[in-house]
Amino acid sequence: MAILMKTAPNTEPQTLDGWLAHCERLHPKNIDMGLDRVKVVAQRMAIGFDCPVITVAGTNGKGSTCAMLAAILQQAGYRTGVYTSPHLVHFEERLRLLGEPANATDLIAAFARVECARCQNDAEVSLTYFEFSTLAILDVMAHARLDVAILEVGLGGRLDAVNIIEPDCAIITSIDLDHMEFLGNDREAIGREKAGIMRTGRPVIVSDPVPPQSLMDHANEIDADLWRFGVDFNVSGDKQQWAWAGRGRRYAGLAYPALRGANQLVNAAGVLAALAALRERLPVTAQAVRNGLAFVELPGRFQIVPGQPTLVLDVAHNPHSVAALAANLDAMGFFPTTHGIFGAMADKDLAMMLKKLNPLIDKWYFTDLPTDRAASAAQLLAQWQTQNNRQDASATACADPQSALQAAMAGADPADRIVVFGSFYTVGGILKDGMPRLHAKHISNI
Repeated sequence: MAILMKTAPNTEPQTLDGWLAHCERLHPKNIDMGLDRVKVVAQRMAIGFDCPVITVAGTNGKGSTCAMLAAILQQAGYRTGVYTSPHLVHFEERLRLLGEPANATDLIAAFARVECARCQNDAEVSLTYFEFSTLAILDVMAHARLDVAILEVGLGGRLDAVNIIEPDCAIITSIDLDHMEFLGNDREAIGREKAGIMRTGRPVIVSDPVPPQSLMDHANEIDADLWRFGVDFNVSGDKQQWAWAGRGRRYAGLAYPALRGANQLVNAAGVLAALAALRERLPVTAQAVRNGLAFVELPGRFQIVPGQPTLVLDVAHNPHSVAALAANLDAMGFFPTTHGIFGAMADKDLAMMLKKLNPLIDKWYFTDLPTDRAASAAQLLAQWQTQNNRQDASATACADPQSALQAAMAGADPADRIVVFGSFYTVGGILKDGMPRLHAKHISNI
């Protein structure tokens, strides 16, 4: 039952950008792990769901998993809501209702309701930007008459704001080293944090082929219904098609997912396991599976944009995802020159990321990003210079992703490729004015 709240004062922001700026000022930390504060406000707002909830955690592959889930369920006729973070260009991208970005007007109203609940009875609760915005998005979803809600964990799992919602099914994708200052210094510690989204007696899909033991142990401790890749479900196939087999269900002759990259098959396997686990509540046909995998879209995940030169966009922002990007780039075939535009947060393992792609990138364009958390272009350039051992490679520093793209275009031939990767800010900076269509102006005399 919804609770009555006092009318928001006129001093509150009137625009979505105003609310987002307000959220950034409320808490001294960008990240403050814990659920106590966000639970208090959620209870005041009576946020809850009457439909099945699927929560997705993991180091990499969360966004792709959510996109494939939503695509299949929409093909099956279900009203879907998907919460993912961060966004590439516009905040509204974080919530997709029936496949479309959320309406800013609905989000503004939800932000006002969060603020009213946060300050209720003069018992003000301090929320981070992520906690405040998560509550607003959950509130919009809870009022959208959904058939299924898909929630992507922002960071970790156990203490992430999304985990205030009880999932009917949990999916844990690949586990690797990232955000170690919050989650722990090894895969076992990070696995324990991700395992926090599991619930007793409910299915948890672990799509990592070699998961940390901590995931298995926690599932056994709380008696969750564990589905393991390679044990409870598996894949097979050839260059033309693939098949999935799990508990009491099999799909054969499937086309490969529209999302490119070898890692997407593992993500798709976890998606089909989740749908098999929930088939009594959310039945889907084989045709819905085929169509969903064929039509799924997700910007910035090994996204290849045709043109001259070819443009590749990927939000690979840690060593594990950069290794996958390197393998996918290697499989693309021959390009005379590969130009790399790279910007990343300062707390990432920059040396390892550069090491994995240095053999493939001939000309680097390091870029500043519009956040204090980012490494500067000059810092990235200096890091590259300390470890580069290729005499035929070059690098330069750029003020922003757009100027980096212009510099790459000035030095590119039509047969080359330009790879934009790293932070969401890096790829988003390329996409902020729409999808670029590249047309090289010159051809080198070779």
